[in-house]
Amino acid sequence: MEFIWSLIIGGIIGWLAGLILGRDIPGGVIGNIIAGFIGAWLGSAILGSWGPVIGGFAIIPALIGAIVLILIVSFILKKVRRPHNS
Repeated sequence: MEFIWSLIIGGIIGWLAGLILGRDIPGGVIGNIIAGFIGAWLGSAILGSWGPVIGGFAIIPALIGAIVLILIVSFILKKVRRPHNS
């Protein structure tokens, strides 16, 4: 049951990060869950584990980490998708 909670909270964190930035996360629900999980890891690595913990995630560092992750992925995808003029 704990794993299911982690999936749900990871998805919500990724979704909230996308709403805050006003950008879609590639991959839909799966992308939200991945952004939430990786964002939680990134946020915890940079900011530590402080604030409320739900589903195994410290919410504030996880949300900040997901926002940073989405910014990085959006920047990379924008560079890759830009047409090259010769």
